[in-house]
Amino acid sequence: IFNETFFENVRVPKTNLIGEEGKGWTYAKFLLGHERTGIAGVARSKKQVLRLKALAKAEESDGAPLFEDAKWREKLARIEVDLMALEYTNLKMVSEMNAGQPPGPSASILKLKGTEIQQAITALLMETVGYYAHPFQPDADSDGWNEEPVGPDYAATMSPAYFNLRKASIYGGSNEIQRNIIAKMVLGM
Repeated sequence: IFNETFFENVRVPKTNLIGEEGKGWTYAKFLLGHERTGIAGVARSKKQVLRLKALAKAEESDGAPLFEDAKWREKLARIEVDLMALEYTNLKMVSEMNAGQPPGPSASILKLKGTEIQQAITALLMETVGYYAHPFQPDADSDGWNEEPVGPDYAATMSPAYFNLRKASIYGGSNEIQRNIIAKMVLGM
């Protein structure tokens, strides 16, 4: 859920000031760098790739496990290569931060690529499960759910996860904004 809050004529006592007056945006950018790093979700994506592989070995296409399909494996390989590069970028940034450097453009790269990878994974999960992933059953994994799922149990949460992650390219600063930050900081544009 996204929201926006506006405050008008707000007065805050000086005793509640955090840091230096007039430096709020500087502090916010520092915090956003850390948020964007977390949004990248490297570990979560690695776990989802393992899930993808397991499902592709269980699902069949033309009488053979989907995992044996060369086109499907090519899509997975692209995700895995991007994820490996993302993980190395994350490790590089952690190393820089341990050396006392602020997050910098690496945070934007992590957020941008991380959300693209998450969306690619959910799209490939939907493709892997096929038509059984299409019914939108957002309550299927809740305690009160007592309906029969359409298709295998693991397919019931595919569609809600897919749709939920569409917003990942917006929160934490839209991916378009991240591209602008990267261009400005790395390329000097």
